[in-house]
Amino acid sequence: MTAITVGVLALQGAFVEHIQLLHRAAQSIANGPRKALHQPPHFTFLEVRNADELQACDALILPGGESTSISLIAERTALLDPLRDFVKVQRKPVWGTCAGLILLAESANKSKQSGQELIGGLDVRVQRNYFGRQVESFEADLDLPFLESPFHSVFIRAPVVEKVLPPTNAVSAEKSPDTVLAPPRQATNAPVEILGRLPGRARAIRDKTTTAEELGEDGDIVAVKQGNVFGTAFHPELTGDERIHAWWLTEVVRLKSERIG
Repeated sequence: MTAITVGVLALQGAFVEHIQLLHRAAQSIANGPRKALHQPPHFTFLEVRNADELQACDALILPGGESTSISLIAERTALLDPLRDFVKVQRKPVWGTCAGLILLAESANKSKQSGQELIGGLDVRVQRNYFGRQVESFEADLDLPFLESPFHSVFIRAPVVEKVLPPTNAVSAEKSPDTVLAPPRQATNAPVEILGRLPGRARAIRDKTTTAEELGEDGDIVAVKQGNVFGTAFHPELTGDERIHAWWLTEVVRLKSERIG
């Protein structure tokens, strides 16, 4: 039986919720009516707060929370460069949700005077807090190509992917006073795949009658994948629905087997 250790960055944000759904996802893989894997591995789930814990992981989740806070804590604890190597040199599977998506982008808008450091790994530019005060939080049923039925999810001060960028080694052309860029590492030839867009039937939590479509926001990119890196603008960990976690764990197993093979 293969042993796989999956870490969740536990510096700030919703890391406990991810751990809980990862346990449920592992059980659904092992015991579900249609097993995603013929020989499910033994999963260990680990809260990651330092470089040694990170190095023990085969895969990592960057949770939702406050991206600037996560970045500052990672910098102060000497974890930023190990995270960049994990994602962009070792190319281990990584998933970022909301704030995690911002951190994994190669480019993001500057929303604060202090700015922040990015990890990078996704050749995209992210607009953080895209919906501003107009629709700060809302729910949406998402059609995702790797799930058989819509996924009802929660967006909280959500970012969106506003642009797919050229390969990492060409991203410097995108630099402007209004953006922050991730430091370069090894470029990848893997294309950016768009896996989810915001549908018009999204409804604001505070105003159940207003749709994103009516606000002109239908079709915004909210889920992307590039090689070993997956990013979602929403919070699957806050829904109680473990299906995306289960799918991602099968991706982790697949990517690890390819590396070994």
